[in-house]
This record gives sequence, structure tokens and C-alpha cells, in this order.
Amino acid sequence: MSDLIDEPAPGRNLPEYTVSEISGAVKRTLEGEFGRVRVRGEVGRVFRARSGHLYFDVKDERNVLACTTWRGQVGALSVEPEEGLEVVVTGRLTAFGGQSKYNLNVDEVAVAGQGALMALLEKRRQALAAEGLFDAARKRPLPFLPGVIGVVTSPSGAVIRDILHRLRDRFPRRVLVWPAAVQGAACAAEVARAIRGFNALTPGGALPRPDLIIVARGGGSIEDLWGFNEEIVVRAAAESAIPLISAVGHETDTTLIDYAADRRAPTPSAAAELAVPVRLDLLSAIEAQEARIRLCLRNALGHRRQRLGDLARGLPRREALLDGPRQRLDILSERLPRALIRAVERRRLRLFELSGSLRPAVLSARIAHRRARLDDLGGRLSPALGRSLCRRREAWDRLSGRLVPRPLTERIARQRERLAGIELRLARDRAARLASLHARIESHGRLLATLGYEATLRRGYAVVRREGRPVTTLAAAKGARRLELQFADGRLEVAPDQGPAAAVAPKKPPPDQGSLF
Repeated sequence: MSDLIDEPAPGRNLPEYTVSEISGAVKRTLEGEFGRVRVRGEVGRVFRARSGHLYFDVKDERNVLACTTWRGQVGALSVEPEEGLEVVVTGRLTAFGGQSKYNLNVDEVAVAGQGALMALLEKRRQALAAEGLFDAARKRPLPFLPGVIGVVTSPSGAVIRDILHRLRDRFPRRVLVWPAAVQGAACAAEVARAIRGFNALTPGGALPRPDLIIVARGGGSIEDLWGFNEEIVVRAAAESAIPLISAVGHETDTTLIDYAADRRAPTPSAAAELAVPVRLDLLSAIEAQEARIRLCLRNALGHRRQRLGDLARGLPRREALLDGPRQRLDILSERLPRALIRAVERRRLRLFELSGSLRPAVLSARIAHRRARLDDLGGRLSPALGRSLCRRREAWDRLSGRLVPRPLTERIARQRERLAGIELRLARDRAARLASLHARIESHGRLLATLGYEATLRRGYAVVRREGRPVTTLAAAKGARRLELQFADGRLEVAPDQGPAAAVAPKKPPPDQGSLF
């Protein structure tokens, strides 16, 4: 009997699963067993995909756990994982059946211990310093008295009230507050956006561009201040064209924005003190300078007045200065009449000497000499004119011999032949043009005859007129005493109540008065 019954093969009674079913069962088991977990380890390989998803490994000395952070979760991370950083990651454990792998979907990353955080901070500081972002040559001087001060901080904290109170006490200035988160995951992005936003304002626009920026926050732990250590904030501070004061934390707190800023203030209140001078101190300094200027002017005027008095005492009396010139004037006034008389006598003597040499004989001899010379030149002029006239006549005879009429006659003949050819071509062109115009007129006439209403009359239609005007409605025809009907072969006048009156010879009406009926 036992030989007739087959023994079942081992394992034949186990259920069968498809690949998808077993993968789904493993995924549900992982997610149900572990749920949300926290894992501590060192960050290994980090890869950011083009889609924005973040893939990285968390490992210890023996095993590696693959981690994934989706694009929508990356912005909420307080710390972005970097290779070699010891972290505590929090998320949900799940499986990916497409590759038979399991991974941790991470939505929160925290640094494991302050020592690791400080090591990361020092590593980042050295990397940014190597790029030259902290060089002293990049730092700009602060304006002496800024007209507008931009403050990047939380509008609900005590920091902004301390800054405003300190500015009001020292030197009231216009303040623009850019609200920004100063703690948490959104801190770095909002602070960087605020710094770049202030720099993007147009000078002289509706919203004034600040002359100075203060980035301020109260004290806190290194985790609270970590947003000001992010690379995006440091680069925004280094790129700022507006001078920037960093006032993050208390005096003992140091963040990377302090190295990139143009000045570091130990507290937000100290930042306000660095931003503006004390107004009362400036007034006191101005008054002191004014007093010194007045004293210097008084002393200078007194010194010059004393010097002028000393020089005036060294000058001679006015009468003494005029005595010598007055005496010389008296002496010269006495010598002047005698000098004039002697000068007149010398001029008269010279006149007598010259008049003695002017005798009539001398003048006559000179006139006779000039007349003889003129006669000589006149005698030589007539032969010279005759010779010049002869030369001109000979030249004219030579030129007139060359002026023969035959070349001119030949040229006129050639021009006449050319003119005759042109007239012949013009006649041919005129005839051709007239023939073309006649052909166009005949063509248009045929087209007008085809399109005119007379052709329509030949097809059996008639034109009805009343007193020479077309009639197009029955009402207008009933009210007429006499109508004129035009057919293809003539016209007929009728009275609507009496019948036809008389036939009229065919007459072609104007084209604009015809109307088909």
C-alpha cells in the first residue's frame, strides 16, 4: 500500500512568491519594524544628482548605510553632509526593490558633538581663506556718517531694539530693516538673500540704497549660530559692495561671517557705535575748533596790527617826503621859460639856414633836367609801341590763317546726320507708342461693351426711367405719370394707367444712368 502512494518531495508545501511580492514584503517589514530611526556615523561618499536629490553614505568601521534625501527635503537640512563629518542622521528606513537594496531616507542631519562641529568649522575657514575671501586688502573702510543704515536681523528680537536705541542716543540715522531668520535651517539662505538684496537697490531710487549694512544677532550656542558659518553667507558678505559690519553673538562668539565682514563688532550695540559717531561729541569738537579758529584769527589780527604800527613808525613824515619834490618843481618852473626861448631861437636859426639854400636858379635847373629826361622817354616810347603793335599783328595773322571754315562745315554736317537719325528713331517710337495706345483703347472699349448694361439689354432685360432717372422699385413706378422703357433696339414711353404712348428711336443713355429692371 505504501508503494502505491508517492511521498511528497521536501519543500513542496511552501508557498510561492513573485519577485515583486517578496520585495514588497521586505519593504513593509523594514518600514514596520524600524519606522523612524536615528543613526550615528561618519559621512562617506556624497553625490548630488542633477534632479536635486542628495545621495550619501553613513559608515562606521565595518558597515555602510546608504542614505537618500529628496530634493524637497534638502532645503530643510540644518547641516549639509560633507565627507568625513561625524553626524547623527534621522529618517525612515526603506527598501528599493529595483536593485535589492535598502537605504535610509534622511530628513534631518545633526553634527555628532561640538568637537566635530568645530573641526568642520576650521576646515571650512581654511578653505575659504585659501580663496582670499578673508584678505585685509578686500575690506573697505566704513563711512564716517552713513545716511542710511541697512540692518539684517530678526524684526521681533531685542537686537533691533538695542541697535535703534543706540543709534538714537548717538546720532539718529535712517534705518532699513531686512527681516531674516537668524537661527535654523532657513537662516543662511535668508541672510545671504538680504545682503544681496541691499546691494541690488538702485542709488537714488524709491527705496534708498544703504551706505552701511549691519548683520546682527544675539548670543547663542555654536549650533544656534551655525547659519552664519555657511558658505553662502560668507560669500555674500565678501561680495558686498556696501561696507558691512558683523555683529553676531557676544564678544566670545566667532563665526565665519566675522572674517569676511569689513568690521567685526563684539555686540549689536557695539555695531551701532561703530556705525555712527556721537553727535554731542561732534558738536563739542566743532565748538572747540570754532573757538580755536577765533583765537587764531584774533592773535593773527593783533600780530599784524602790531607789525603795521611798527612799520608805520619807521616811515618818514609826509611833509618830509614832499619837500624835495616841491623844491625841484620850483627850480624847474623857473628854468622852463628860458629853455623855451632858447629852443625857439635854435629852430628859427635852422630855418634861416635852410631857406638860404632854396634859390630860384636851383629849382629851374632841376625842373629843366626832369623835362629833358621826360622828353627822352617820350621819344623812345613811340618806336617801342610800333614794334609791339607789329608783333601782335603778325601773331594775329598766323592765327587767322589757321581758322578755315571746312572743319566747321564737316562738323555741322555730321551733327545734322546724327540729328536726322534721332528724328527717325523718334518717329518710329511715336508710331509704335500710338499703335500700342490705340490697341489698349480698343481693348478697353470691347471690355466696356462686354461689361456695359447694353449687353444685358440684348439678353431680354429693360431699363425703366422716370423723368430721366432710373426706377428700381414698384412703388416708385406706380406713382409716375409717365415711364420710359429702354430695350436693346429702342425706347418706349408708357403711362402706367393708359398703356404704351409712343416708341422712341434707340438712344444710348449715359453709363451712369442705366439700371437693370
